[in-house]
Amino acid sequence: MVGWDWFAFQLSDGGELMNYQLRNKDGSADPFSAGTWNPPAGDAVHLSREDVKLEVLDTWKSPRGTKYPSRWRLQVPRLSLDLTVTPRLENQELPVSVRYWEGAVSLEGTREGKPVQGRGYVELTGYADALKPEDSTTRSRTQ
Repeated sequence: MVGWDWFAFQLSDGGELMNYQLRNKDGSADPFSAGTWNPPAGDAVHLSREDVKLEVLDTWKSPRGTKYPSRWRLQVPRLSLDLTVTPRLENQELPVSVRYWEGAVSLEGTREGKPVQGRGYVELTGYADALKPEDSTTRSRTQ
């Protein structure tokens, strides 16, 4: 495993989705990738790797050179859920000892054929190398 893409969403219809995709070196999703759907009413539903389709629609290049996914289509066919996930702000990279992207996203799409919107949070790890000592020195001087 080289990293993960973790998503947590709250939808306008009261549903909530959490999903994580563990990434292998070849870019494929690790079998242990999974998620949970919390419907507006009723019990939580476990989601396997096969239940969630994740497609990267756009990327963003960090000023430090790392290329991150920055817009996605996330589908859960068994829930009739189809969402477009868009960062509220592209530059949400955290240049700490292990660099990663983490931040707020907006959602729009459909669930069971009805329009839904929402908000959420995404965390992306494993796209960038650890900071080099000169990166942290440069950062502290510019802040």
